Amino acid sequence: MLYLLFIATLILCCLPLLPGLFGILLPAFFWQPGTGFHSPDLQAVQMMLAWPGLPTSVGLTLASGILSTLMAILFTFLILQKSWGTTRWHRLESWLSPVLAIPHVAFAIGFAFTFSSTGMLARLLTAFGVDTESFHLIQDPLGIGLTLALAIKETPFLLLMSLSVLQQLNIERLLAAGNGLGYSSTTVWLKVILPQWLPRMRLPVYAVLAYGLSVVDMAMILGPNRPPTFSVLVWQWFNDPDISLMPRAAMGALGLLTLGMLCIAVFRCLEWLICHGYPHWQFSGKRVHRLPGRTLHWPLILVPFTVIPVLLLWSLSLRWRFPDILPSQMSVRFWQQETAFVTELATTSVLLAVISTLIALLLAIGCLEFRDKTGIGLPSWLIAMPMVLPQVSLLFGIQVSTYLVPGQHYVVWVVWSHVLFVFPYLYLALDGPWQTYDCRYTQTAKSLGYSAMAAWWQVKRPMLMPAICLAVAVGCSVSLAQYLPTLSLGAGRISTLTTEAVALASGQDRRISAIYGLLQGLVPFLIFVAAMLANRFYQSKMTAHPSTRKPAPDVLIREKPHY
Repeated sequence: MLYLLFIATLILCCLPLLPGLFGILLPAFFWQPGTGFHSPDLQAVQMMLAWPGLPTSVGLTLASGILSTLMAILFTFLILQKSWGTTRWHRLESWLSPVLAIPHVAFAIGFAFTFSSTGMLARLLTAFGVDTESFHLIQDPLGIGLTLALAIKETPFLLLMSLSVLQQLNIERLLAAGNGLGYSSTTVWLKVILPQWLPRMRLPVYAVLAYGLSVVDMAMILGPNRPPTFSVLVWQWFNDPDISLMPRAAMGALGLLTLGMLCIAVFRCLEWLICHGYPHWQFSGKRVHRLPGRTLHWPLILVPFTVIPVLLLWSLSLRWRFPDILPSQMSVRFWQQETAFVTELATTSVLLAVISTLIALLLAIGCLEFRDKTGIGLPSWLIAMPMVLPQVSLLFGIQVSTYLVPGQHYVVWVVWSHVLFVFPYLYLALDGPWQTYDCRYTQTAKSLGYSAMAAWWQVKRPMLMPAICLAVAVGCSVSLAQYLPTLSLGAGRISTLTTEAVALASGQDRRISAIYGLLQGLVPFLIFVAAMLANRFYQSKMTAHPSTRKPAPDVLIREKPHY
């Protein structure tokens, strides 16, 4: 059974990477039977380079992706070196899951309503007499708003990924040793902990970098549009109805993939230079350094939670003129108008999330159990490929490959694409708990007469249920946030809250956009709340003292009195 699950994982989640890559390469060089392209050619390169504004578009993509990643790394390290091990960190840790539960699209819509030229911040500044005519943070030509939004949204993810890394490093012991040699705590963080923390954060950093370079939904809402970022430009080429222009879209997807790989290589070189190439800065210089970061976590918490009341106000506003701080008239008319359609979209979104997450959970548990039993596991680089490769490039190749399959199986393709992107997050979320599980519990259960399946179900599963609950919440939130897989492989025939929210944010009524953005953030938040409650239930059930448990009635009858 475990062997079959391992093979199914390779077929469903790993082998699709090959047709995804070949689906880019072949059309990019004018070879795609069935569409009229039979002879290889390099004309697609000329078509792509001839597009006006291409250098600006590529520059915007590189600037927003690289700068947002560097800012997220800097914010994460500054917060960690000031807050780790303090009561402030425990409060911050409790806020990470709710912040991460807000999807990128909902955050982008709320960010636009808050920081646009007529947003909530501009209204407040105008009330205090500040001129906001030059306040252009949303869809600005330099992509500043997109860069800031990406950095703020990805920092909590890096903080969460740093938890297990710092627990492995034994920070308290390193700080005690450094302080004993006369170095301040900040200097120890900078010269001792940073060179060990950065290499272990390689995969999360690469995932953040790849997302920043290939993001489409947030770039469509917050980024510039004359010209757009390169990822949005490739997506527009891909949606061109003229099939003769498909090689240009394929070459653009190949170019975006090349940019992503080059940026990851540059980041790897920088990491080597900082940690190993020139290590002199680690043991030379001052013993006392001062770095900010004591209050840096507040903007990262306040901004995501500020967008929620802003979306709520816009969804209930009937008349809200600028520069009024609050709406002059409020109504639930738009909620009543969209209730039926929103209910159908929410049902479709939740069903897709639950089905894809359960399939990915079954595959992840099967692979982890197969590794524990045989020692053969999936390589880390293979698991990370869907996270690191640009989605636009990968999905372009996969969709071209699906054209070769007869029939219209849009639901199957969408579920499969969600499983493809949910599986890495589930696997990585469960990998740590599976490695720390003590196998002697299972061995003891087997020695008492339990079968292998009964021992797993009655002993190992209850002990790992808290981690499984949180992993399921992460998987559902990832599935609910999928925009490109749903739209590309669903061919527009499957609508979810995410696809409609992005479509409405492009220029429709702000009140309707606020409703969809609010619901798109509310659904994963409720799933995270349910997962946290289930987590506490299983933890309390496992840690409850035997004397506090209520005995069964037959035990009270059969048990002998103790004098």
